[in-house]
Amino acid sequence: MTDNGWYGWAGTILRVDLTKGTVEKQPLTKEMAYDYIGGRGFNSKILYDEVKPGTNPLGPDNLLIFGTGPVTGTCIPNNGRFTVSTLSLVTGGLGDGNSGGHFGPQMKYAGYDTIVVKGISPKPVYLYINDDTAELRDASHLWGKDVWETTDILMHDHDNKSMSVSAIGPAGENVVAASSIMNEYARAAAKAGVGAIMGSKKLKAISVYGEKGIRVYDPEDVYDSTIEYIDLIARTDKWWFETFSKYGTPMFVDQYNHLGALPTRNWKEGTFEDADKLGITPLYEKYVKKKRGCGGCIYHCSPWFRIDEGPFKGWVGEGVEYEAMTGFGSKLGCSNLEVCLVAGSLCDMYGLDYISASEAMGWAWECYNEGILTKEDTDGLDLSWGNDSIIHEVLRKLAYKEGNLGKLLALGSRKAAKKIGGKAEYYSMTIKGQQMGSMDPRVVTAWGFGYGVSTRGGDHLRTHLVCEYMFTPEEMEKYIGDARASDRFNLSEAKADLVRWTENVRFLNDSLETCKYINRGSPRSYVEFPYRWLTAVTGKKFTYEGLQDVADRVLTVERSFNVRQGMDRKDDYLAERWYKEAMPVGSGKGSKVDKEMYDKLLDRYYEVRGWDQNGLPKRSHLEKLGLKYIADELQKMKLLGKEA
Repeated sequence: MTDNGWYGWAGTILRVDLTKGTVEKQPLTKEMAYDYIGGRGFNSKILYDEVKPGTNPLGPDNLLIFGTGPVTGTCIPNNGRFTVSTLSLVTGGLGDGNSGGHFGPQMKYAGYDTIVVKGISPKPVYLYINDDTAELRDASHLWGKDVWETTDILMHDHDNKSMSVSAIGPAGENVVAASSIMNEYARAAAKAGVGAIMGSKKLKAISVYGEKGIRVYDPEDVYDSTIEYIDLIARTDKWWFETFSKYGTPMFVDQYNHLGALPTRNWKEGTFEDADKLGITPLYEKYVKKKRGCGGCIYHCSPWFRIDEGPFKGWVGEGVEYEAMTGFGSKLGCSNLEVCLVAGSLCDMYGLDYISASEAMGWAWECYNEGILTKEDTDGLDLSWGNDSIIHEVLRKLAYKEGNLGKLLALGSRKAAKKIGGKAEYYSMTIKGQQMGSMDPRVVTAWGFGYGVSTRGGDHLRTHLVCEYMFTPEEMEKYIGDARASDRFNLSEAKADLVRWTENVRFLNDSLETCKYINRGSPRSYVEFPYRWLTAVTGKKFTYEGLQDVADRVLTVERSFNVRQGMDRKDDYLAERWYKEAMPVGSGKGSKVDKEMYDKLLDRYYEVRGWDQNGLPKRSHLEKLGLKYIADELQKMKLLGKEA
């Protein structure tokens, strides 16, 4: 273990220039560490400072940034996350994806907080990291291989099954908007077209292995706080702890169907009549054989499955997710669980994001069923609701950009819809062009508002608002200041305050790089432990209030990046369907989003964020957060918010 004066942080940023073929090490500064914490915080700061307006997302000046957090690789619960950030191919604004597994810890063990990649390689390469050795190597033999093949080859070539490989598949190589970056076969940094950016740079993979370890300032308090946290979760949220540990995210099929929030037939409905065929009962009775977890995981929520009979006999895969079961199930009207399981694994192999791929497909399915797309557009395929026989073929076409349908879906549903025009645009259920997580905003209203204002667009993880239906009115009154925030059907102005608060605490997950599932039903898990863990790990004294300031700073940097890219209030609205169409069935029947109230929420949200009523950050707020240089730049561009 190297004593370089750092606790928690590794203290080094790795800079890779693919055009020049160089790899250089840069020291991390204390100012960067204390003001931005790590992970998403580091990434967003670097992205704003170094990716300028007018940059082509697929050009050499765009960056691809991999960031870990100060608790990554320690014994702090669920510490195995990392963030990948870039100028989004999908939205044209800030884009990032977050993944679990062991890639983040291996980065830290090798001695790196952040990897910043720029340029375009003249030939396929991969980045090889083994502690202090960091170099670009030829990847011509890997180009054209899927993610699983690539991972196996690199582990074999380096005779190291403990290394972590983060790679793209055919979808990334073909610059498909829905492409992801995969690690450990089934862990995805997804959305924003991050895999397409990696493919455009001809960077096939990053393999990393480290043995340096991580120094923590107060090992005893790190241990004590970890045990105290696990005890808190196991006691105060026992049902969640036990149930999620047993089932993982597939349990949400049943849960959201009960809530009336399960996206069905491209979001036309929120209840699927065959949800019981996709839920945890058939999944665990017949297919799941064991469970796995990410680095430091206390849940082990990732099911490993095998199909023992029928047309998919012998198929195995890991990481069965709610988003695959609803995405290739209820969103397409499909009730065949085996088709959904295989579709999820095909996405892992091809390097496709479940959400983005299935959303584009859901859009195409509805356009076909409404007569907008014809069989000429679909290469002769019948996209009728419930026709599960063609789902895997469509995924292959998408990954390889094959045929009329593959090329169309590769654009993502917003750009594809604009190409078709007319009613097709109404059926593209995106925000800022980004596909959303699978919870219907008509019946979980704060989730919906969070989708709208998310800095990466259409995102459920910027807020991960489970507290909307898990906190009591009394807890909402205490932490948010308004008990009405606990009513999931009530789109009151309290939801703006709730979204601002949850964005801040979820940012702390993304900067420490801990899994969001460690914060669930107990308010203490949101409020007390992040600053305690940071203090114990790094030796720098943090407070709850101080971390709120850090979160405000990073959210405002991200907003400023988007504003500089041309985004403002107009980009913070939901798809029109949710304002116009009431939920037709289920427990949320009759619900829709009140657009007038939504506008009031935007007003309130901008107020508490320190932005003006067009969503532009104000100088007074920027300077309060130590961002005078951003205020000066936005003023020159005539994009600075108006003071009240």
